[in-house]
Amino acid sequence: MAYIIEMIETQEQPTLVLKTVTPVSELPKILGKAFMDIVTHIMELGEQPVGPAFVGYFNMDMERLELEIGFPVSKALPGKGDILAGHIPAGKQVSCMYKGPYMQMPPAYEEIQKWIKDNGYKPLGPVYEHYYNSPEEVPESELLTKIVFLVE
Repeated sequence: MAYIIEMIETQEQPTLVLKTVTPVSELPKILGKAFMDIVTHIMELGEQPVGPAFVGYFNMDMERLELEIGFPVSKALPGKGDILAGHIPAGKQVSCMYKGPYMQMPPAYEEIQKWIKDNGYKPLGPVYEHYYNSPEEVPESELLTKIVFLVE
């Protein structure tokens, strides 16, 4: 499959997030509740998310994934309980829109990492996945996920 990989320079993006550590097998249970809790809090503040739900992956240890689950928001907003104010850092981002089942993403990740290396960049910090739809809305083959690497 051919992947379209692009690089853009971005401003800092305010977010509201939940941070957790979990095995990959627990992700489906954790994400749905976390997304719902965060959206509820954003709406209680009289705001709306300004983009799709995302997960920031701070490591790739499938037994102890360090995650930041959240939504981008229009401005810095206060957290509540486990929901924290955060941000996606400004800078260069290399991304690829992936279509298909989550479990079949590894080749897209490999292509992005190859592009980064071939173009003289180095990955920084977490890798983000932005989810444009969900398995509750569309068949797995139609899932749209934007994979984003921060680079220098």
